[in-house]
Amino acid sequence: MEILIAICAILCGIIGVLGAVLPVLPGPALSFIGMVLAYFNGGDTITERMLWIWGVITIVISILDYILPGYFSKVFGGTKAGITGATIGVFAGLFLGPLGIIIGPFAGAVIGELLHEKQNLEKAIAVGFGSLISFLVGSGLKLIVTGFMLYYIIADVF
Repeated sequence: MEILIAICAILCGIIGVLGAVLPVLPGPALSFIGMVLAYFNGGDTITERMLWIWGVITIVISILDYILPGYFSKVFGGTKAGITGATIGVFAGLFLGPLGIIIGPFAGAVIGELLHEKQNLEKAIAVGFGSLISFLVGSGLKLIVTGFMLYYIIADVF
């Protein structure tokens, strides 16, 4: 049973890291579940205090993941149409591979803004860059957090 729990913990950690860049997977939450599994597997690296700290970090990162797109969109002058376009672009980009995941939010925000304000290409491109920056910052934070959690999972299991 311990081996099965260890395998599940490591898989949650790995899938969590993938979820840091794939918007359909809740990366930090999966990595945290992996940490909890590793803790209950009887290792000595992860402590109860660490679980509480990483639990709070997981919640904060998850909240930021929802706040950052709107924040960056507003900073760059975006409207709801741009935010909606960026969201659609993220999911459409999934079908185009890794480059699509990066280009999708940018293109979606630009298209959304152009549909809303047909004459303002400069503004639409600025909002697209804001959406791209939001995606990169959010994914970067999630990669850092899930990477550390995977490290602790592996250290605890082995």
